[in-house]
Amino acid sequence: MFVLNLTRRVRWRLAAAAALAAILIAVNLRAERPVIEVETDIERQARPVITGSVKPLYSVSTQSNKVALTFDISWGTVRPGPVLDVLQRYNQKATFFLSGPWSERHPDIVRRIKAEGHDIQSHGQKHVDFSGLSKQGVQENILAADKILQEAAGVKPTLIRPPNGDFNETSVIAAHEVGYRTVIWSVDSLDWKNPGVDVIIRRVVEKSHPGDIILMHASDSCKQTDTALPAVLEGLKAKGLVPVTLPELLQEARGENPRGIH
Repeated sequence: MFVLNLTRRVRWRLAAAAALAAILIAVNLRAERPVIEVETDIERQARPVITGSVKPLYSVSTQSNKVALTFDISWGTVRPGPVLDVLQRYNQKATFFLSGPWSERHPDIVRRIKAEGHDIQSHGQKHVDFSGLSKQGVQENILAADKILQEAAGVKPTLIRPPNGDFNETSVIAAHEVGYRTVIWSVDSLDWKNPGVDVIIRRVVEKSHPGDIILMHASDSCKQTDTALPAVLEGLKAKGLVPVTLPELLQEARGENPRGIH
């Protein structure tokens, strides 16, 4: 009986030690894993479900190894230049979603974006959530920016990235009715949170796969984008991925795949 009890005691201690070790490992892993991953999961679950035939674009199903590199700009003059400098140095073209008011205030930067061969699309007029607007309100917002962008850049945008990535079925349909496709993203760099250069690089390179749409920013609030961008471009290349403009990726689409954030 004593031997049996001793064996049970030993087994219990061993089990307890194993459980404690597992807890410690889990704690360490969680400490190393950024909280942003959890936030991204929440964002993914919160995405509205669009049931109609017109859907927002998150990514593209393609047989190529291309990904779309995109930048949003809604304010500031400090960050666009350095971002454009990096892209020029790497002979890299990208899609820029520009807000109407910003483009109207800084036509010289808009002209540079166009002159260097980048694709210009719309980030809307008022920086408000589209889901809070009526169909008419969404269309007025888009068309106001459309007019400015045509005057500033001499191009007719056909893609709209709604402010804050916010949309609902009404806004997607409203955009479609005035000749625009709603574009979101499948890889969020989180550069808008200024999480650290290494975090931005790791997120983009590790999460990108063929057909993805990568979200980055060139607004002044995003202070780490231009610093992270060289390593992002080199990392994508090392992974065998080729960053291109969104229209170029769409030309090779083999059917769209609205996967949502990951």
